[in-house]
Amino acid sequence: MTLPALFIPHGGGPCFFMDPEGGPADPMWRKMQAYLAGLIGGLPERPKAILLVSGHWEEDQVTVHAGNGQPLLFDYHGFPEHTYKLRWDAPGAPDVAARAQELLEQAGFPVGVERERGWDHGVFIPMMVAVPDADIPLVQLSLRKDLDPAAHIAIGTALAPLRDEGVLIIGSGMSFHNLRARGPQVTPVADAWDAALVDAVTDPDPVRRAERVTSWDSLPHAQFAHPREEHLLPLMVALGAGGAGPAVCDYRDHVMGWAVSGFQFG
Repeated sequence: MTLPALFIPHGGGPCFFMDPEGGPADPMWRKMQAYLAGLIGGLPERPKAILLVSGHWEEDQVTVHAGNGQPLLFDYHGFPEHTYKLRWDAPGAPDVAARAQELLEQAGFPVGVERERGWDHGVFIPMMVAVPDADIPLVQLSLRKDLDPAAHIAIGTALAPLRDEGVLIIGSGMSFHNLRARGPQVTPVADAWDAALVDAVTDPDPVRRAERVTSWDSLPHAQFAHPREEHLLPLMVALGAGGAGPAVCDYRDHVMGWAVSGFQFG
């Protein structure tokens, strides 16, 4: 059975785990938390492994993490002390890492291999919600520093065979990511950006869809929504991995005044 590819919002820092007693998240984040908690149960079958591209890891060439991601990389700042002691002890999947490397090299991409870097919060924060028992192996894949949209769509296309091999491909980022713009005054502009992005990403023609998303920076308010686009590029990988299958917006909410969306491909 073929698994979909997903683009998910990963929240803000350790937003789902701010209570040191393990209580519920701030109400603003609870809809996103519920969405992430339902990811695995909503799939046609439980994946044997996850390949995840986070907006928090960039390398000169696309790089496969072939280790187990431990200890975690707490790459956020200014949060309560207990949030730097969170645990998500899932194993790595070196066989899936090797397969991803093979597919990317067959498509003509130079590929780096890394084993020591911890999984960043674009990985472990959403996965602590989606896979709380940490019982699905995971491989992280980097972005390329050039943040070339077409190249990242092509990277996803190269990885698409993994979907038939029991691997869930996830792009983890945020569809809106301007940390200097927060609050209700941002919402009208964020809504206009989100409507344009959703329309492009869900275009029923897969060729036109890829063309429109490659030209994301021509959409209304694009530079305001993403002063730097590293949190959007994981969407490109997921879209490429989805191939000619349908594309749907399966999550939308507002946090910090931002309209935030998630997508499922294939």
